[in-house]
Parts: sequence; structure tokens; C-alpha cells
Amino acid sequence: MIKKGVLFLSICISLFASENNDFKSEMKEFAKYKQSQEDQFKAYQKAQMRAFEDYKKELGVFWDEPKLSTKDSWLSYSDDKKTRSDVNFEKNTITLETIATSEDEANINLQVALAKAVTVDTKTLQEIDPLEKRLSKIKKPFDVEDSDVDKKPILSTVIFDKEPTKESLKTYVKNKVSIPKMVAIESNKIEESKVYSIAIKLPDDTMIKRSKIYLDDVKKYAKKEGLPKALVFAIMHSESSFNPRARSHIPAYGLMQIVPQTAGRDTYKYLYKKDKLVSSKYLYNSKNNIQMGSAYLHILYYRYLRKIKHPTSRLYCAIAAYNTGSSNVAYAFIKRNNMQMAAPIINKLTPKQVYGKLIRDLKYDEPKNYLKKVSKRMDTYTKMYGL
Repeated sequence: MIKKGVLFLSICISLFASENNDFKSEMKEFAKYKQSQEDQFKAYQKAQMRAFEDYKKELGVFWDEPKLSTKDSWLSYSDDKKTRSDVNFEKNTITLETIATSEDEANINLQVALAKAVTVDTKTLQEIDPLEKRLSKIKKPFDVEDSDVDKKPILSTVIFDKEPTKESLKTYVKNKVSIPKMVAIESNKIEESKVYSIAIKLPDDTMIKRSKIYLDDVKKYAKKEGLPKALVFAIMHSESSFNPRARSHIPAYGLMQIVPQTAGRDTYKYLYKKDKLVSSKYLYNSKNNIQMGSAYLHILYYRYLRKIKHPTSRLYCAIAAYNTGSSNVAYAFIKRNNMQMAAPIINKLTPKQVYGKLIRDLKYDEPKNYLKKVSKRMDTYTKMYGL
């Protein structure tokens, strides 16, 4: 009987050891796969950065300052790179510039650039933009999720009350661009040419009209993720000023400035139960971007910060965390990057005290100012849309 027991125990130990070895082997294979995924995505990003730098060098042949799109500005160049429009959504301006040999040539170039800027939609822009054409040729890793860019107006609904006709567009352009309004300076790059420019102020209600484009999507995804709609609007406003082509140096992309390797990865896993990265093109699709931004806010509020009991205190922490991460929020309270330890301390404070503590003790000024802006803008969008 003892021999049978020993034999049975020996078999069990052998089976356990075998299963344990199999598990270790599977974990090693999984780690290799994840590392391969990371390496492929890094190579993909490096190729993108090379394309950006090469394009900037080509622009530098013509321009003293070869600008590209940022969080707040959408830059668009003509195919010959000699004319550009800079739509600054934060400052509410369009700056048009062209390198030309005469005023008449400049006038035509600037009028064409303005007509394009105020009528092009996001889908068409993705298809015709010279830099995007170049980026589209870079081979993506197999596990990077891609998407077509959806068709949304950029400035047409800001400038015109209804779909512009050829005549109404022509009238608008001629009213805004003319030779007497142009400023000219000598070109430092192209001989016998000047840089002609003109600045155009966008309507005061541009931000309101831009936000209306995304109202349905904000309502849909905020409701789905159990969030205040005003929060999603306020985050979007603060992240990009509703610039659909927003791109930061990190890089983060689109309306809610999603970083593919961090928030993008977490939210894709949360939404689709798959560990995938997303492309910049995927994030320039406004529906995808709003869905992912809302999902990331859900993860912050309902998962990372779940132990904070008061909903308003948790909301303040979620806003700050969207900008700086939940570990930095914890640091403001206990000088350690541990939210589990910070939550009991936060729970002893009133929402007003939590807000004050974050404003005083967050590590950096950026999240402090971010919390102020988003909180104030939440009130604005609540009043504007009755959310």
C-alpha cells in the first residue's frame, strides 16, 4: 500500500514538474512574442520619424522654419511645398504663406490655399496630404490595428452656414485674400522670391461650432463608459482645441491625444480583449479617438482610482491622471507612486481639499494647469449643451 502511495506521489510530482516546465516554456514564448511586438512597433515608429525628418529637410529647402502639425495647429502644404496654411485652433487663426516671384502669383497661391483649408474634410485631407502619402507606404507590423479616417468637416461648418457653393466660396476667399492685405519679406532660401503671408481671424464661435461636430459621438461613448459628457468635451478641448490632425512630440494623436503604446494599448485591450497597438491613422479617425479617450477615462476612474470613494474627488484625480498618470496623482498625497496607499488618505479629505492638494502638490505645473482648465471647461460645456 505504501509502495502504491509513493508511486502515486511520484507520478503526481512528475506531472506537476512537467506542467510547470510547460508553463515556464509558454511564458518564455509569450515574453518573446511581446518583445518581438515591441521591437516591430519601435521599428515602425522609427521609420515614421525618419519620414517626418526627411520631409522637414525637404521643406527646409524653401522655408526658414519648416513647420509640421502640433497639438493645436494643423499645417498643410501644397505639393510643391512652396505654399502652406497654418490653422491654429487654440488662437483661432489661419496663417497663409507662399513663396512667389510676384504679388499676382502670391495672390493666386494664397487664395487656392484658403479655399482648400476651409472646404477640405478629414478623409480627403488624409488622402491628399503629401506627408500622409509618404507615411502610408511604411509597412505596418501585423498586429497594429489600422483604420480609414472618417469624413468630418474641419472648417466648412465654422465659415459657412450651409454647404458652400462655388460662388459663395469665391466671394469668401476674395474678401479675405487680396494683394493690399498681404505682407511680404525677402526669401532667405529662394533667389528673386519673397515670402507673402496673410493672417485671417476665425469667427469667435469657432470652438463651439467645432465641438458640435463631435456631439453625437461624445454622447454615445460617454454614456457607454459611464462618464459625464462635459468631461469628455473638456478633455478634448484641453488636449487638442478640437484639432482633428493634432500630433504631439510624444507622439500622441488626434482629438483626445492618445499615445499608442500606453493609453492606446490599454484601451484596445479593454474594448476588444486583444493586446494590440493602433496606428496614427486609426487615431485620426474621430470616432475611434473619442471611443478610446472615453474608454481610457473609464479605466482611470473605475479601475486605477476605484478606491477613492467620493465621486467628485475621484473625478479630480482622474482629470489629473489623464495628463500625468495615476502614480503621479498618488505622489501628490503621499510622496510615493502608489495609489493603493494614497486612496485612504484621499478618502479623509473633502473634494475641495483634494482639488487644492492636487493644485499645490502635483509634481509638475502642466497637470496643475490642466486640472484647472478641464474643471472650468466642464462647467462651460455643461451650460452649453445642458449635459
